[in-house]
Amino acid sequence: MNADDIAVFLRSNPKFFDQHPELLEKIHVPHPHGGRAIPLSERQTLALREKLKALEARLGELVRFAEENDAISEKVHRLAMVLASARDLAALSQSLDFHLREDFAVPHVALRIWGRDLVDEAQKRAAMVMGGPQCGAAAGNPFASWFGEAAEHVRSMALVPLGEAATFGLLALGSEDAQRFFPDMGTLYLRRIGELCAAAATARL
Repeated sequence: MNADDIAVFLRSNPKFFDQHPELLEKIHVPHPHGGRAIPLSERQTLALREKLKALEARLGELVRFAEENDAISEKVHRLAMVLASARDLAALSQSLDFHLREDFAVPHVALRIWGRDLVDEAQKRAAMVMGGPQCGAAAGNPFASWFGEAAEHVRSMALVPLGEAATFGLLALGSEDAQRFFPDMGTLYLRRIGELCAAAATARL
């Protein structure tokens, strides 16, 4: 009988050690972290403890993720209420700028609406084919100029097109942190903010 045969036997007889508990103390296996050999029962206990630690860590991550999501959802809801109460596009733009800075820690915000603001035709065409929020480095991005004098300090940015059937504007967010907005990041909340902004702006055009 070789090692594979023994493994097959034990898998086929899961109650073997229940029927022969004394073997758990007599069979010694290497310690998982090196050093002395330990009884199989102790090895099982160590393995269980490690699994519990891993589960606790995972649970902690899930709790933190849920708390973060709840906090962000609350901020998005607050933003929606503020945008809905804006008197006109100017007030909407000011409220958007303030709350993105205060609630979302986005230091640079630029909103452009076609027909109201001067926007280069090439930029309009670029916005119309984005298909959704775009994130990445600010260097070399033509939309970085929207941040005015602060443009030279912006390291990363997010571009959020406004409008479903047809793009009629663009929201640009900038940060001095090069990792704040990166190409593969999730854009669910950026998309939601864009939808709220588009709906509020459409009602005031």
